[in-house]
Amino acid sequence: MKIEDIRRSITTPLSSPAYPAVGSRFTNREYLNIVYRTDAEALRAIVPEPLEIDEPLVRFEVMKMGDSTAYGPYVEAGQAIQVSYDGEKGEYLHAMYLDNFAATAAGREISAYPKVMGQPALTVDNGALLGTLDYGSVRVATATMGYKFYPLDFEEAKAQITAPTFMLKIVTDLDGQQLSAKLVRTEISDITVKEAYTGPARLQLFQHVLAPLADLPVLEIVSASHINTDLTLAQSVPVYDYLAEAKATEGARK
Repeated sequence: MKIEDIRRSITTPLSSPAYPAVGSRFTNREYLNIVYRTDAEALRAIVPEPLEIDEPLVRFEVMKMGDSTAYGPYVEAGQAIQVSYDGEKGEYLHAMYLDNFAATAAGREISAYPKVMGQPALTVDNGALLGTLDYGSVRVATATMGYKFYPLDFEEAKAQITAPTFMLKIVTDLDGQQLSAKLVRTEISDITVKEAYTGPARLQLFQHVLAPLADLPVLEIVSASHINTDLTLAQSVPVYDYLAEAKATEGARK
């Protein structure tokens, strides 16, 4: 394989890349969202500066991808923390668990999504929308919501899932030294809301050392929604460079 061929490659294995070099359009992306109040000190311990916390609110989400370009159907679950950056309100993506390796690898490498493998699911069970997350053989999250109890305004539903999202992108050298450490921003675009509902909800989290969702305990359920959409994810862009800021600070001290 020639050098110019390697330069055009996006990932390995070169003969069968872990994910394709295409963008994704999501069709029938179904959400279960449960927003809950948690411990403020626990949030401060994990939310990276320069993001700021206004209220100690977390959104537990389960997303069932009816179809996605290049990856097909899969399910994803995780936690998003309400934050603000430079006056703009959004969410910090804390942890995401998927049952699709290609989507996991692409989300981490191409962008900055904090994705790891897990076994999330979204089903309807005896009149309740049921979202679960297993890590290995252990159930670490169980979310339930009344199935299509009350209609939710489409504009409100759209606002819930199109808030800007912030993530950390860290790249290291072979010796473990950071080559890049940036806070990046992305958002959902080209969205069509097809269905939207709200209703009563509950959320249980289980303590697990490798899937520590319960480190952000559920103190109060604030809201819940069930939304079906078509959408596209915008490319992530850097908004804060940790290494550059560290160099600038060090230079100012000299």
